[in-house]
Amino acid sequence: MNVVMLSPGYPAEMAFFTRGLAAVGARVIGVGDQPPHALPPVAREALAHYEHVSLSDEGAVLTALQGLARHARIDQVECLWEPYMILAARIREMFGLPGMTVEQTVPFRDKERMKQVLDAAGIRTPWHVSTTTVAGVWDAAERIGFPLIVKPIAGAGSADTYRIDSVQELSEVLPMLRHVPELSVEEFVDGDELTYDTVCANGHVLFENVLWYRPRPLQMRMHEWVSPVSISLRDLTVPDIQGGRQMGADVLAALGFNTGFTHMEWYRKADGEVVFGEIGARPPGARVVDMMNYATDGDVYVGWAEAVVHGRMQQLDRHYNVGSIFKRAHGAGRITHVDGLERLLADFGDAVAVLDLLPVGAPRRDWRSSVIGDGMIVVRHPEFQRVVEMTDRFAAEVQMYAS
Repeated sequence: MNVVMLSPGYPAEMAFFTRGLAAVGARVIGVGDQPPHALPPVAREALAHYEHVSLSDEGAVLTALQGLARHARIDQVECLWEPYMILAARIREMFGLPGMTVEQTVPFRDKERMKQVLDAAGIRTPWHVSTTTVAGVWDAAERIGFPLIVKPIAGAGSADTYRIDSVQELSEVLPMLRHVPELSVEEFVDGDELTYDTVCANGHVLFENVLWYRPRPLQMRMHEWVSPVSISLRDLTVPDIQGGRQMGADVLAALGFNTGFTHMEWYRKADGEVVFGEIGARPPGARVVDMMNYATDGDVYVGWAEAVVHGRMQQLDRHYNVGSIFKRAHGAGRITHVDGLERLLADFGDAVAVLDLLPVGAPRRDWRSSVIGDGMIVVRHPEFQRVVEMTDRFAAEVQMYAS
């Protein structure tokens, strides 16, 4: 099978999905805007052929693939990077290939359309309005009330997303959103925020992951001093998450999702009510797929490839709860030192699966544009409370400094 992979080397996780396709027997044709020499070795070694073309130029991509199709049959197109999912759907329609059409893809990219479909299916979503004007934002705020969330209709993650608690805050935030063509204004749902991630084939869920954000991503984005923590749960039968899992199944059915990776975020309120957040037809970022691998001692990158190429996936059993902690250095400039790490490694070293902090002398990253910040630590343990304890301590006690 000849599989076209859009953007096989960027973002970084894409290289491992590309490798996964080759590992299950696909002949992988890469199409991307990275020069061939800039492709990560993992991706470059997995590709049978590479077309270097600007993905933002849809006409150029389609022309390149039409030329390629004169020499090699194209059987399938995969894209796991959100900005180019519509492009992948257009390619499928042009060549008559299986997979998501443009019409099926749009609700995964347009947050307002997404919620309209789910509202019609009776799924609890935040109260929401979409608008392209400043006046529309003010009108929506008056109808919904404070607190509320303002975010891009076609955004990914928490970029350009703000919690607004007052008229004054809305006045301050709106000038920062002038570059966003269309906004979603919605109810702020107070509660825990979790994910429901799946690998599916032919409409069946083959693998599930539930991740708990501590604190919520919006708080992580607002406060530099926060060390963002996420915990991937080992036991998916615990009562507290069953409402989210059922909602996830209902969402996939309502959107008609068939095969591939999905990443859904949802809220659990103090009274137990579950509320939909949003969903993407893609894997989670921030190395969450690596966390799935540490939870199972398996390879979910290859599992996804097996699902999309062969319609099946080897069973991966969850042995561990897995926690990730992202660190942000104090100060600006270059990393000068790290405090507290040796003590925690002495206490928990056997449970540390990843220690990937910037070395002394390296320049700090911009915490606003890099989810991983200045490095990450991953811990794992079969006992949930043990992982909660370890993530709390690494978040509070490990401090990085820059000057």
